[in-house]
Amino acid sequence: MSNDAHWMAMALEEARKGIGKTTPNPPVGSVIVKDGILLGKGWHRKAGTPHAERVALADARERHGDAALRGASAYVTLEPCSTHGRTPPCVQGLIEASISEVIYACEDPNPAHAGRADQILTKNQIVVRKNILREEAEAILRPFAKVHRTGLPWVILKTAMSLDGRITRPAGESSWLTSEAARLDVQHLRSEVDMILTSGETVRRDHPALTIRVPELSAGREQPWRLVISQHPDTLPITAPLFADEWKNRTLVRGGDLTQILRTCVIQQGILSVLVEAGGKLAAELLQHNLVDEVVTYLAPMITGGLPAIAGEISHPHKLKNIVWSQLGPDVKLRGLI
Repeated sequence: MSNDAHWMAMALEEARKGIGKTTPNPPVGSVIVKDGILLGKGWHRKAGTPHAERVALADARERHGDAALRGASAYVTLEPCSTHGRTPPCVQGLIEASISEVIYACEDPNPAHAGRADQILTKNQIVVRKNILREEAEAILRPFAKVHRTGLPWVILKTAMSLDGRITRPAGESSWLTSEAARLDVQHLRSEVDMILTSGETVRRDHPALTIRVPELSAGREQPWRLVISQHPDTLPITAPLFADEWKNRTLVRGGDLTQILRTCVIQQGILSVLVEAGGKLAAELLQHNLVDEVVTYLAPMITGGLPAIAGEISHPHKLKNIVWSQLGPDVKLRGLI
């Protein structure tokens, strides 16, 4: 691994700490390096707080003082921001710190901002290099990029099924198909997203809470929004956890066109990513309208028979790419992109 790749990989590790916490901003990481020595590092923790570059600069100042920053290199997973929003532009912070070189992984997906940092930094005699570990950075930024490209969030369809493709066990048996290890992994999955989407049918049948229940995973972020899709909201049980727990103000009920519902959630709630935890009917509808970007499936080593199946009727198959397989206890997990 080259020196550039080494330091950018470290910045990417910083960025991953912010996944699920920064909406509507992207998760970004940065490290400050001089003469092969790490001076400081940081990640963006929450919208309205300092961006990764400024956190890394502050860390370097605290450890080594202002003078050490002069002539240093800044590695950033995303093109530094060049406009003043809730926080000042990062390009200005880099210029004021007398950084000599900025290396970033990928351009800002917002076409109004893409490439602007290059112009400003170069004008101030700062060397700019980019596209170091670009694909790895773009994987982290998929939700942010999709929102800017389409106005729609990144949608992950989560399913659990038996070997014969069923999503429930026979009546009288445990309600769980998968092991405790797989269920813990779902908690990690929930911590990556801004909203969990389910159906009215699932709420009526299962009374799910759809929360992050592992304290270390929920630390530093709010519970995800919960969106219930129902054409008959008056039939939903008001005693269900989504409507009665301490986060009930983060539960939405919507009916109608799925595309428009998701688009509105981007605008009104500022979401970037959605996890779908629902039955086969809603899963099929989302697939049918090409609204699913990623699939995570947990396969349990059992044959249950009966209904329902993992997805309802769809008119065309959806093939996955970039597939990653892993084992969680007795279960097998598949994660891939559509």
